[in-house]
Amino acid sequence: MLDLRRLRLLRELHERGTIAAVADALQFTPSAVSQQLAILEREAGVPLLVRAGRGVRLTDPALTLVEHADALLERVALAEADLAAAGGTVSGRARIATFQSAALRLVMPAMESLARDAPRLRCELVEAEPERSLPAVALGDYDVALCDEWQHQPRRMPGGVERHELVRDPVLVVLPARHPVALAHPEAVPLAALAGETWTTGHEEMGWDEMTRRTCLEHGGFDPDIRHRTNDAIVSLELVARGLTVTLLPGLVVPGSHPGVEVRPIAEAPVRRTIFAATRAADGARPSTRALLDAVRDAAAAVQFV
Repeated sequence: MLDLRRLRLLRELHERGTIAAVADALQFTPSAVSQQLAILEREAGVPLLVRAGRGVRLTDPALTLVEHADALLERVALAEADLAAAGGTVSGRARIATFQSAALRLVMPAMESLARDAPRLRCELVEAEPERSLPAVALGDYDVALCDEWQHQPRRMPGGVERHELVRDPVLVVLPARHPVALAHPEAVPLAALAGETWTTGHEEMGWDEMTRRTCLEHGGFDPDIRHRTNDAIVSLELVARGLTVTLLPGLVVPGSHPGVEVRPIAEAPVRRTIFAATRAADGARPSTRALLDAVRDAAAAVQFV
C-alpha cells in the first residue's frame, strides 16, 4: 500500500527540484525527506530516484507515480474542502500571498474585516511577487495569491488554479510638485512632454520596467532615460517628491496623498494593469478560502482611484 504522505513528498520533489527545497517548504529535515522517499521506493518496488551530480532526479517510474499522486492529492483536497464546507464554520488557517500595494490597499482591509466577522480564522500574510506566489498556490503553500498583470504581459495560470478578477488599476503619471509639465497640464499629461526627463522604474525584465518602456514608446514616441531602479514604489515616490525623477505608477500605489508629488492620467490613451486573486480549484468550497476571497473582493470594490 502506497502512503499518501510519501506520495506528496515525491510530487513536491518533482515540482521543487531538490530535497532541501522540499524539506524547507514542508518544515522537515532533509534527512527525514530522504528517509521517507526511500521507504516509498521500497513500497513501490522500483527505483524512483537516481543520483544526478549533487542532487537526485526522478526515474520514469517515479514520473508515472507523480501523475497518479497529483490525481490522488487533488481528490483528498476536494474531500477536505467538502468536509469543511459541511461544517459551515469559518475557522482554521488562511494563508495569503501578495505584493506590496495590494497588501496595503486590499489585503489589510480584508484581514481587518475578517478579524471582526470571522474571529476563529487565523489569517497569515506573506509578501511575494506573482512569479513565486502563483506556483506556490498550485502546490498548496498559499490559499490565496493576489497577482498583477500588465497590459501585453498575460500571466500563465498553473494547472488546478482558478483566477478571480478584482480591480482594473489605472497607470498614472507621477511628477514632482510644481513641475512645469504638471502646471501646464492640470487634467492629463501627454507623455511626449516628458521625453527629456529622468525616469525611475523597476529592475530590468520586471513587469513595471517593461510597462514603462512600452508605454513611453507607444504613446510618447521615446525611449525613457531610466536612471533609477527599485521594486519598492515608496522609494520611487520619494525620488519624485525630491524633484529627481518622474515615473509611471498604478493608482493602487498612489492614493493621492504622498507629499511632494502630482498625479495625472496619461493623455494619449488609458494604460491599466489587472489585479486578480488565484486559488486552487480544489478549495472552491472551503469556507476559509471563500471568506478570505470575499473579504478581498469587498476591499477591491471599495477602492477609489485618483
